[in-house]
Amino acid sequence: MPHPIMFDDADPILARVRACALALPEATEKIAHGRPTFRCGKMFAMYGGSRKGETRSPIDTALLIIPDPGETQALEQDARFFVPAYMGAYGWLGIDLADHPDWDEVAELLDASFRQIAPKRAVAALDG
Repeated sequence: MPHPIMFDDADPILARVRACALALPEATEKIAHGRPTFRCGKMFAMYGGSRKGETRSPIDTALLIIPDPGETQALEQDARFFVPAYMGAYGWLGIDLADHPDWDEVAELLDASFRQIAPKRAVAALDG
């Protein structure tokens, strides 16, 4: 039995996330677990999720990413970021984009997450 769809394709925040994520080299979108995920081979971002320990309270406008290892500690201390259910155990963090996000920061977070999983050729294309 497939997961139910847990997002609105007309969501304007999703549209902005989608534009940023799919602008990265070789990036694709796939629906997984009822949510949009962004991949370059492996998944580097997911739209929507919940806080660890609060799986019954989804945050539909959350962006889940793999932070740059050098930034993880600072992001964990920023109150806007949270450890997501399921993915947090693998080093992922989430941020709720519902309240006027800084889209330059969102693009930087997606870029950093992409670099954690993308093949060297895709990172080279991004830098070139």
